[in-house]
Amino acid sequence: MLKYLSVWLLLLLPLGVSAQQAILKGRVLTEGNVPLELATIGIKGTTVATQSDSDGAFSLQVPANRDVILLVRFLGYKEQERKLRLQPSQIANLEFKLELNPNQLGTVDVRGKNNSDTREQVSVTKLDPRLTRNLPSAFGDFNKILVTLPGVTSNNELSSTYSVRGGNYDENLVYVNNIEIYRPFLITAAQQEGLSFVNPDLVDDIEFSSGGWQPKYGDKLSSVLSIRYKTPQKFAASLTGGLTGGSLHLESASKNKKVTYLVGVRHKNGQYVLQGLQVDGEYKPIFSDAQAYVTVDLSKAGADAGTTTLGILTSYAQNKYLVIPESRVTTFGTRSSPLRLYVGFDGRELMEYRTYQTGLNLNHHFSDNFNSEFILSGVHSREREFRDVEAGYRLSEVSVNANNLGEDERTRGVGSQFDHARNTLLARFITAESRNTWRFSQRSAVLFGVKGGIENIADEISEYGFVDSADYVNKSYLLQSDLNLNSKRYNGYVQHTFELDSLKTITYGIRASYWDFTKEATITPRVQYSFITKHNPDLSFKAAAGLYYQPPFYRELRDFNGQLNQEIKAQRSVHAIIGSDYLFKAWGRDFKFTAEAFYKHMTNVIPYDVDNVRLRYYARNNAKAYATGLDLRVNGEFIEGAESWLSLGLLQTKENVAGDSTFTYSQTGEITGRQELGYLRRPTDQLVNIGVFFQDHLPDNPTIRMYLNLIYGSGLPFGPPRQPEYRNAFNGKSYKRLDIGFSKLIVLESELIERKKVALQSLWVGLEILNLIDANNRVSYTYVQDVNGLTYAVPNFLTGRRLNLRFVAKF
Repeated sequence: MLKYLSVWLLLLLPLGVSAQQAILKGRVLTEGNVPLELATIGIKGTTVATQSDSDGAFSLQVPANRDVILLVRFLGYKEQERKLRLQPSQIANLEFKLELNPNQLGTVDVRGKNNSDTREQVSVTKLDPRLTRNLPSAFGDFNKILVTLPGVTSNNELSSTYSVRGGNYDENLVYVNNIEIYRPFLITAAQQEGLSFVNPDLVDDIEFSSGGWQPKYGDKLSSVLSIRYKTPQKFAASLTGGLTGGSLHLESASKNKKVTYLVGVRHKNGQYVLQGLQVDGEYKPIFSDAQAYVTVDLSKAGADAGTTTLGILTSYAQNKYLVIPESRVTTFGTRSSPLRLYVGFDGRELMEYRTYQTGLNLNHHFSDNFNSEFILSGVHSREREFRDVEAGYRLSEVSVNANNLGEDERTRGVGSQFDHARNTLLARFITAESRNTWRFSQRSAVLFGVKGGIENIADEISEYGFVDSADYVNKSYLLQSDLNLNSKRYNGYVQHTFELDSLKTITYGIRASYWDFTKEATITPRVQYSFITKHNPDLSFKAAAGLYYQPPFYRELRDFNGQLNQEIKAQRSVHAIIGSDYLFKAWGRDFKFTAEAFYKHMTNVIPYDVDNVRLRYYARNNAKAYATGLDLRVNGEFIEGAESWLSLGLLQTKENVAGDSTFTYSQTGEITGRQELGYLRRPTDQLVNIGVFFQDHLPDNPTIRMYLNLIYGSGLPFGPPRQPEYRNAFNGKSYKRLDIGFSKLIVLESELIERKKVALQSLWVGLEILNLIDANNRVSYTYVQDVNGLTYAVPNFLTGRRLNLRFVAKF
């Protein structure tokens, strides 16, 4: 046995050495907390050393049970030494902040990477999630902060939908922890909408892309919103309340930090706000949801913390909108020729949907250079739309006395309208996805993944309507169908990000998808390039180009007659974007100016009409379109300690629908020919859009603050339904809204909290004035005819001025 002793000793030697080692982790930063990449961290007097990565992070094995001196060096900065002694298998974390060396001549400023810096990505904005909780809005909806960004528009304070750079509501991707989120199908009016999926109390990171995004994100045409929920380290809770609803959230972690959880419950009652609508009646809008996000560290004993983690996201939403309308009075027209519409209602409208969603995210670090995620998610949504509403109307001329409106003078038309609907929809989705990151070096990384999904949609449509106007009864519409859609989708991507040097970065890749319902495969190459100027590190430029497909979802497939078009193809869009970021100082504080010009060329377009918040698709690839514009944004601390920004968007988007034409007539009224309409304004064509988010506080008391949210959008096009020659032919009124809030933060003394005399840590109390200028914004139009057959567009207005009280208690 002795002859094998030397062999056994050689085999056991590495284990013995490993047992006498400790692990040192940490980060290297500047004094301004900017990560330093490629800083050298080593043991003084030895050749044992490593370098920091793009986040300034490093990991180094050091001898245990002995004193060592750690030496950190970076060109242009003062060296830093630190003495330490670690126990065997101990994992220690340190942070080094290096000072600039003013005595070193000929040094070059080397830029450290920062995850919050978006200058290397095209059309990407990162937001502080704390701001979403204070933004004054009708329901405290998370998406309302997006509307203040350039290129993002929403002319409806009741809706959580938004359009980006000329796109529509269905062209936006939303992810929470890489799990894709879906919105309801049947909603027709904004007041029927519930809460947007994202719960602001649970959010840790917000990243929004308005175009030209990387291949790792999915197949849509307009935008990507990627949300990360928090991973709490200790117990915390908050309770929010107001006149429009409230929320409760809890978060905590186990003693060993192996298990963490987030729980959020929200309730919204829109009755108070909807009382400001022009239709009088009984409103019963109640929306509730509950979400939970749990993380479990599955790492084996002895392995680095976080090597294998499991994230579990669950959500349940129940939304019920019931209205029993009674009457409506609307005065419209010109100052010299005003008209007044009286409407009396009978019946009721019910919109209800329940949605369950769950997702599992298994994340494993195979090594420092390779990470893999497996995501499994499912959605179950059941929606009902019941409507039986009869409306009798009278249209009258109004007298004008000294520029004041008087009594009715003459009746121009009378009639009635009846709408019936019994629509139900059941949607079920299951998807499985693998996402991987392979870092070849500090400057080169490859991301790749595959995804497959099963979709099942059962849709029963039964709706009709008729109009009795000027003694004639006309059928407005009739839909009767029973549709079932069972299909499978597959897609995958690969992309490579390569840092040419510390100033230049290129990302390129390709994405592919296949849908077995239409038997169509798509391939979309995409590329981004950015560089920071050598002589001015505060100035950067970037560009992106790529092909983007949007395979049709269920709503794009269904035509006006309620039938599915299996021959439909994916819409295509080529994105071309150039932009620049400039960092500058004003009043001794940091600011950032961003400018981007974009052009989108779209083919295989499926035209649609906008009816409040419902999109009615033609279900045919019979159009081509374009969108072009300029987005500008400046953000920073206009008031010290309070970030604000101003956004300006300029846009033009038009489409050419094949077959759209109008007749030409002679002076005698005879048809003399047919003329193609050519390029017309798209429903989202909004020339100017301005968004402002501004914060202020008392100079000597920052606990008293003011929040201002201002939105301005020029008029959107509109036209009467089922009349192609007048489609989007008229320009609507501009959208103007100013919401302002005032708050007081009460922070309890830390001594009371430490002694556990009180559980409450702080109380935030706010007063909001919604629609401060009491603007009469229009959401849609109702069309009525008089005795002469003339059609009038009667505006449907949104909410007026309202006061709202809110509080946030944190524990």
